[in-house]
Amino acid sequence: MNLDRFITDRRASWDELTALLDAAKGRPERIGAEKMRRLGALYRGAAADLAVARQRFPAEAAVPALEVLVGRAHSVVYGAGARRRSAGTFLAHGYWRRVRERPATLAIAALLLFGPALAGGLWAWADPGAAGALVPATSDAVSRPRPEGSNVGLTGGERARMSSAIFTNNIRVSFAAVAGGITFGLVTAGVLIFNGVLVGVVAGVGAAAGNGSVLVQLLVPHGVLELSCIVVAGAAGLRMGWALVDPGRRPRGQALAAEARAATELVLGTAVWLVVAGLTEGLVTPLGIGVGPALAVGVGLGGLYWGLVWQLGRPVALTTGPGSSPVGTS
Repeated sequence: MNLDRFITDRRASWDELTALLDAAKGRPERIGAEKMRRLGALYRGAAADLAVARQRFPAEAAVPALEVLVGRAHSVVYGAGARRRSAGTFLAHGYWRRVRERPATLAIAALLLFGPALAGGLWAWADPGAAGALVPATSDAVSRPRPEGSNVGLTGGERARMSSAIFTNNIRVSFAAVAGGITFGLVTAGVLIFNGVLVGVVAGVGAAAGNGSVLVQLLVPHGVLELSCIVVAGAAGLRMGWALVDPGRRPRGQALAAEARAATELVLGTAVWLVVAGLTEGLVTPLGIGVGPALAVGVGLGGLYWGLVWQLGRPVALTTGPGSSPVGTS
């Protein structure tokens, strides 16, 4: 089958699907039950056509046009159910699928964060005098020798204010990492590298001062989850940047818009976990709970987060067969 014959044979159903989508205006209930069923059948047919077109005519202009039509139909077919349970579905599955769907981007973001952190930590441990100038005032306690298990000396009110400032700053960093994607990912990479160096320097200076156990108590309870969230936010920004670098067969603006929607979902879901990390840092960390409990809290929170990514983020295959309910990742 050549392209002209394929388009001629399938054009009528595509036009009918387009007309139903125009009539529905994003709400399939507007067109009645019978047309809703027809809409679902046409969507499944168009999805099958797209699979054929991608295989046989991958370089033709008809493929991206059909991708747009199928994507538009997908959002309408699933829209009613998504609106009824949007928040619950997003928190239960949608967010976790977004985190898991691009493992390579997650790995790059982690490398940009933890590579500089390792380099900064080794430098700070070897030359704590020079590195100490980079330690922020809120973290300089790690450079002062203190009895193991002692707290930071903050009152309840000070801990609450510290917690608020910390998770507000972490959310700001995450938004900056995501927004940096529109610079082809350069600002995103810079945010990850800068924060990696900062974490490494704080850890290296603390270790050089002999505060290993204090360092664990100050950084680990919140740090595993906090750094996980920053990696996810950085991956969202890198996704946007790569859409500009290599949009594929889509127009650059269309590719960026698609990734921007995904990035928005990622940053909104991650903000919830940054609040958890901030509360842990402000309310639990200053108590000096001991190395064992600090490790348990930090590894437990981080393990919970990535366990949810693994368990709830598993993709759902698209079903296009006759009589089946279309289910897809969103």
